[in-house]
Amino acid sequence: MREYFTAGKQQLSFLDAGGSGRPLLALHGHYNEASVFAPLAEALAPEWRVIALDQRGHGESDRAESYRRADYVADVAAFHRHLGLGPVPVLGHSMGGANAYQYAARHADQVTALIVADVGAVVDADWSMATQLPLGQPSREALVTALGPMAPYLACSFRSSDAGWGYSFDIEHTVLSSQALTGSYWGDWDAVTCPTLLIRGADSPVLTRDHARDMVARRSGRAQLVELPAGHVVQCDAPAAFATTVRTFLTQLPPA
Repeated sequence: MREYFTAGKQQLSFLDAGGSGRPLLALHGHYNEASVFAPLAEALAPEWRVIALDQRGHGESDRAESYRRADYVADVAAFHRHLGLGPVPVLGHSMGGANAYQYAARHADQVTALIVADVGAVVDADWSMATQLPLGQPSREALVTALGPMAPYLACSFRSSDAGWGYSFDIEHTVLSSQALTGSYWGDWDAVTCPTLLIRGADSPVLTRDHARDMVARRSGRAQLVELPAGHVVQCDAPAAFATTVRTFLTQLPPA
C-alpha cells in the first residue's frame, strides 16, 4: 500500500507491504524507488513486513532543494517516526546503503540490525550514467530498447508523461545527489554498533572485495560479508539469493 507523509518541506512516499510480520525498513539507491524491493517483500512475508521509502527526488516523493547526506538521514529519521515503530532493522542498497549506515550510526538506539548492499565506507559516485540516459521515448518498448541491458535495472522507475517515456527521477537532481554522496564515511561506519550484514555483488565495480573486507574487519566481529553472484544491483541480479541471505541474517536476530 502506498502512503505519504511530510518531512520538513518535502512530501515523501513509501510502500508498506503490510501484514503482521516484524518491520524492516528498506532504502533504495539512485535510479530506483521503493518498488524495487517488491520481490524482497514478497519473499520475506509473512514473517517480515518490508516498508520501503521513496527517497527524496525519487519515485512519488517530492524533488528537493538539497541532497546532502544530512538531508537523507533526516528523511529516514522522519520516516521512522512517522511509522511509530520502535527500534527496527534497516536495509539499504547503494546510496540507500550509505543512508542506512549513517542513520544507524547517528540513531543507534533506533536500529537493531543493519543490512548494507554494495556500497562502501568511501564512495566515489559516478553520475555519468545519469547524463547519458535516453529521455522522451515514444513508448515503454522504445525506452527499453534505447536502454539496452540497463533496462531491467531501471524498469521500476519508468514513467509516462506528456514528454514521452522517462523516469520517476530527475536527471539533474540525480547528478546533484551523486555528487553529494561522494566522500569518506569511515567515522559513520565505525560508529555502528548493531549486528551488520554487508552484501557484495561478486562482479560489482562499485564495491571492491578488498574494501568490503576492510569494512568488516574494522567492526570487530559485529559485521559479516556475503558475496553473491551479481553485479552492483544485487537485489535485481540475484533476487532469490538476495532474499535468502537477508532472511538468514534476520533469523539470527533476537526476538522482538
